[in-house]
Amino acid sequence: MGLAIGGLGGLALTGVVAVIAYRRNARLQQRAFRAERLAELGALTGGLAHEIKNPLSTVQLNLQLLREDITPQDVGPRAHGRLIHRLTTVQRETGRLRDILDDFMRFAGRIEIEKRPVDVHQMFDDLVDFFAPQAQLQKVQLRVRPPAGDGESLVVPLDDRLIKQAILNLMINALQAMPEQGGEIILSAEREGNKVRLQVTDTGVGIPPETIGQIFDVYYSTKKGGTGLGLAITKRVAEEHGGKVYATSEVGKGSVFTIEVPAR
Repeated sequence: MGLAIGGLGGLALTGVVAVIAYRRNARLQQRAFRAERLAELGALTGGLAHEIKNPLSTVQLNLQLLREDITPQDVGPRAHGRLIHRLTTVQRETGRLRDILDDFMRFAGRIEIEKRPVDVHQMFDDLVDFFAPQAQLQKVQLRVRPPAGDGESLVVPLDDRLIKQAILNLMINALQAMPEQGGEIILSAEREGNKVRLQVTDTGVGIPPETIGQIFDVYYSTKKGGTGLGLAITKRVAEEHGGKVYATSEVGKGSVFTIEVPAR
């Protein structure tokens, strides 16, 4: 009887292990397929994007030269003002097209992860120093929440350049969500077991429940002039690190964006 029960228990354990292995293998296959598709997309569109950027640069340069050449004496003061306004509009739109192409190439292109030990809170301090002037213009205070517990530094293997870009995208998103009277953006990090959570918390207007599931989708944006690629790039960077990104929010109170990555 005991042998039978033991045999059944062994079969059950073997079955559980097999299911876990199957699911893990399915996730790996899905990730490999997605990476392959993105690589194909990058290869197909990289050349096209490059060919579009070249004439855009020429257009921008010539618009600037045209602005410098036109004087009020040539066309009259009133006509000069209208021409400068229109040239500025065209320059702004060509610049926006270049930004869209840059974002697209960052998203669709090949990402090479080069991990090294990164002091997370030092990285936060660097981001705050860089982003503070832009935040101050909108009356937004930036703050880094100090390490919990004994206050020791939190060092995590990360690609410093890519993870900074991912967090900066979240900070830009948070700044755009602020009301006119300003608010606060808080950067924090915590370790739990074999995971580390990097968080950007804001006191903005919040995200409605019916749209929060779409915010990391490619080209989804609720902002006028937004490319819809910033959060998608952050998602891809998190996934390339073997982690994920997610958000929680309450309308009227703010949002918390979390990048979760392996601690080792």
